[in-house]
Amino acid sequence: MTTTEAGTSPSPALLQVLDGTVDLHCHSGPSPFPRRLDHVEASHDGARIGMRAILVKSHHHNTAMDVLAMGPQLAQAPTPVYGGVAMNSEVGGMNPSAVAVAVLMGGRCVWGPTVSAGQHLLAHQHDDGFPNNTGNLYEEEVSVFDSTGAVSQQADLVTRLVSDAGILLTGGHLDGESMSAFFATAARNGVKRLLVHHPDYIINASETAIEEMLGHGAFIEHELSMYHPDVAAPHWPIEQLVDWIHKIGPERTVLDSDLGQVGNPLPVDAYLLIVQQLLDHGIKAEDIRQMTCRNTAFLLGLEETNR
Repeated sequence: MTTTEAGTSPSPALLQVLDGTVDLHCHSGPSPFPRRLDHVEASHDGARIGMRAILVKSHHHNTAMDVLAMGPQLAQAPTPVYGGVAMNSEVGGMNPSAVAVAVLMGGRCVWGPTVSAGQHLLAHQHDDGFPNNTGNLYEEEVSVFDSTGAVSQQADLVTRLVSDAGILLTGGHLDGESMSAFFATAARNGVKRLLVHHPDYIINASETAIEEMLGHGAFIEHELSMYHPDVAAPHWPIEQLVDWIHKIGPERTVLDSDLGQVGNPLPVDAYLLIVQQLLDHGIKAEDIRQMTCRNTAFLLGLEETNR
């Protein structure tokens, strides 16, 4: 039986709960941020708990191209890996051309601006625990709004391309107001798969903004890394995650790792530790599977519904 880094063997019951997990937030490499493992290694890590699929994320480039370039190695790897593109300045910002390329190359996700979002740039002026680039990437702010304050034509077209492809759109690290406007446009244009990342980290979305985004059909993601004791920040107590699950409900909650960085635990070790803690705090196994398997499979386009 595989053991965790802490040296303890996961129980058969825990492995059964996690079998079929889809991780929508894996930060394997390559990346300008130092990474602990590459996409092939992430695939093998996922097999330890029978992961169904992994979505690999870069803040800086189109990871669908990584998946194609690593095709021969990934073909021999146990867990399917998918990619996408984030709307940061490194790919031209809110760039429909970058989205079109990602879709053409098999991308399954378009992330809203993350490291280029104004909210991120503001938060990163402080010690927020976010990793640093290995060099100056000349980051520029990317907004979903034009000079008049309306959602820009580029952002509108991005959502139309996502809708046509039937893939996932996330709000990245946009502030709540910007993300809600972006998602409202996306919903009008027919996007069915919407995801809000860590609403209480960097984004700091208000309850009103969260309710608006839920109204547009969005799911709310929480990252296991933020509750892991071996991750430097934000190092939140498990009770905070339990409260979020009760507040939003498992039908619209997603649990992902947000791991792969140098110095942090492996993604699977976070699932083993944090999911066991959730079980110990009374979250039902069926609800955990809803959040880790069914909701995530729907968002990645592996299933037509999350039921």
